[in-house]
Amino acid sequence: MTDIRLLSAVDARNRLSDLCDVLVDCVNGGASVGFMQPYGVADALPYWRGVADSVESGATLLFVALIEGRVVGTVQIGIAQMPNQPHRGDLKKLLVHRSARGKGLARLLMEAAEREAARVGKSVLVLDTATGSDAEAIYPRLGWQRVGVVPDYAMWPEGGLCDTTFFYKRLAA
Repeated sequence: MTDIRLLSAVDARNRLSDLCDVLVDCVNGGASVGFMQPYGVADALPYWRGVADSVESGATLLFVALIEGRVVGTVQIGIAQMPNQPHRGDLKKLLVHRSARGKGLARLLMEAAEREAARVGKSVLVLDTATGSDAEAIYPRLGWQRVGVVPDYAMWPEGGLCDTTFFYKRLAA
């Protein structure tokens, strides 16, 4: 059974091991999510501690997908914005462990994140993803609008530049 949860900072800190496992698996599987290979738990731990701190400060919403009590997917919404952007949120790090893909977890995580973002007053979300990645194909199916591509915006985790596609989605009030 799949369970989608919004984590508190305490919950996030209690789930650091699982969160690290998901991120390590995704980066080592080739996901361009900001980190370079080789990538291990020692690399992921400071990142997730920072996310927990951001949850605690109210700047980030952190969602997880659990199967049999184990975190196998995650997504974040950055909700702290500049004063002229209180209506906007940044969707970040949609990650699903390779062992749990094909079960609709990305859709469930995105739906939960979008609902909560609307509940806290966000009317538009934005995201970016590596052009040509498996992830890029997910967003249009979930109602996201493609804005465009910036060439050489980031790097693949194994090295080499990659283009980045930007998307947005308006949320129902």
